Amino acid sequence: MERVAVNPVAWSTEWGFNQGELVSGHTRTLYVSGQTAMSEQGEPLYEGDMAAQLALSADNVEGVLAAAGMSLANLVRLTVYTTDVDLLVRHYGGLAGRLGAAGVAPATTMLGVTRLAIPGQVVELEGTAVA
Repeated sequence: MERVAVNPVAWSTEWGFNQGELVSGHTRTLYVSGQTAMSEQGEPLYEGDMAAQLALSADNVEGVLAAAGMSLANLVRLTVYTTDVDLLVRHYGGLAGRLGAAGVAPATTMLGVTRLAIPGQVVELEGTAVA
């Protein structure tokens, strides 16, 4: 698989994402459903705690990727849903650091929403990975 960052402007790379990701030669695509701060038993954790929820949501994304034989290095698209954009921006460095450590800057969209499906959840991550 070959990945090429597409950035007609450079500001997005300072935020840790590319404007686009051109992928060629891939053989498998994984669409990761929205992952929140849920335990392995399906119980919501860390009600209202953005930092803890963001970390566990990222862990859960990595768990889905690993189950498919992939890692964050395969992530080409990330959508971030949050009930509080300002609070998420203050804690986003942790997620950006994980992505950077994996050597990726997936095309990313952040959306503010009224609420998520599970009460008390404040962030949800979904993605697309290729291998």
